[in-house]
Amino acid sequence: MSKSIDSRRNVLKNIAALAAGTAIISNEELVLAEQLADDAKKTQTNTAKGSAAKDVQVDGLSGASRKHTDWGKLADLKKPIAKGTIKGVETSRLVMGGNLVGGWAHARDLLYVSDLVKAYFTRDKIIATFKMAEACGINTYIGHESHIGILNDYWEKEDGTLHFIADSHSLDAALKCIDKGADAVYFYGELADKCVREGKYDAIIQFIERVRKEDVPVGIGGHQIATIKGCIEHGIEPDFWMKTIHHHKYWSRHADKPERDNVYCRQPEETVEFMNTLKQPWIGFKVLAAGAIHPKDGFRYAFEAGADFLCAGMYDFQIVNDVNICMDILASDIKRKRPVCFT
Repeated sequence: MSKSIDSRRNVLKNIAALAAGTAIISNEELVLAEQLADDAKKTQTNTAKGSAAKDVQVDGLSGASRKHTDWGKLADLKKPIAKGTIKGVETSRLVMGGNLVGGWAHARDLLYVSDLVKAYFTRDKIIATFKMAEACGINTYIGHESHIGILNDYWEKEDGTLHFIADSHSLDAALKCIDKGADAVYFYGELADKCVREGKYDAIIQFIERVRKEDVPVGIGGHQIATIKGCIEHGIEPDFWMKTIHHHKYWSRHADKPERDNVYCRQPEETVEFMNTLKQPWIGFKVLAAGAIHPKDGFRYAFEAGADFLCAGMYDFQIVNDVNICMDILASDIKRKRPVCFT
């Protein structure tokens, strides 16, 4: 008997024991029990659809992830995502962001969501998500410097080829990521915001100059447009920019109330105007305001704002749809002033 089926039966026994006693069983627990019983019947074998299924085994009961990755969704893919270049490094126009993998869900006042996301993204689910992305043409992942470990695992054990752009909080961390295979790094946005506010431009300059000696693309991130402006004013020009970009037309954005982790691009119009003057590639991030804006709306807005690449956190079941939406937008009449910039 497999461990997963044994685990299901144990859960069912526990729930049945509670039901026989004095404990009150919630409707959610009863639904879960029924689902577990159904899963136990269906998961004796796992015949996954799609060529990538042979390479990935996802535990049906690991953490919050109770459903196998649906490789059959690949049949809905219209075409792989288009590519561009950043300092000669081929980069998909839609890049996978790492906040979900890291558990930084930006869920406003829903305090449990980050823990839920961490439970969902087990090692196997991360690998499956990476493979789904690559099957759709996404060849680049942007994540926290600590994610170099799972990327090494993916490259060495799963034959993965995703490029990794490391979100680096220090020069030492950036150099370690490069040494372990990162294809590019950038100066972490919140840290860049802080350095600019405090006038500590030397830290950014030293980071850029040292990383350039490693012959990999180096970028600067920013949540505030003042960060980008400040760098330009001090003659700091990286190989690419990471800048938040989204509009404010979503229901959880309240201009007359304090922010509660619900706004990431505070001055979108000013951002568009200034970013249009820059000649380096621009990766737009937080383009969906952390899930508050539909991709059909957020992706178009970001491309029309002037972004050359979009970074978006995606679950495995969202990737095909997101790529299709992105490609439909790229094939349409995009009203942007800034020419697309590849280097």
